[in-house]
Amino acid sequence: MTVKALEHVTIRCGQLQRTRDFYCQMIGLTDGERPAFPFRGHWLYVGGVPVIHLVEAADHGGAWGREAEMPDPAEGTGAFDHVAFHGEDFEAMRARLAAAGVNFRERIVPGGRLKQLFVPDPEGVLVEINFRT
Repeated sequence: MTVKALEHVTIRCGQLQRTRDFYCQMIGLTDGERPAFPFRGHWLYVGGVPVIHLVEAADHGGAWGREAEMPDPAEGTGAFDHVAFHGEDFEAMRARLAAAGVNFRERIVPGGRLKQLFVPDPEGVLVEINFRT
């Protein structure tokens, strides 16, 4: 038996609405259907699949059974380094991020077949967007 695919990544949010807006407005995910959990959050979709789950960090007990403790984004998120998406239209995404005043880095992978943009989300999670040429 083996796993077949990564289903989603969950991000605990100190800035729930700001983080939701970042993923929807800057990255292009869609806020969609989510079960009626007893805590606030959002499920963000790509192509009909909820790939990013946002959970409000202020849930007390309830879902996690304990008080939430948020790490400082400057301290990182432990061993988890980043989440990557397949993107389309490198120039348009770069322009969108620049127009919004969002800090990002770009890289052309040696060989020239892959361009990448790297941008931190409001919680400090690094988002990588890959554009194949």
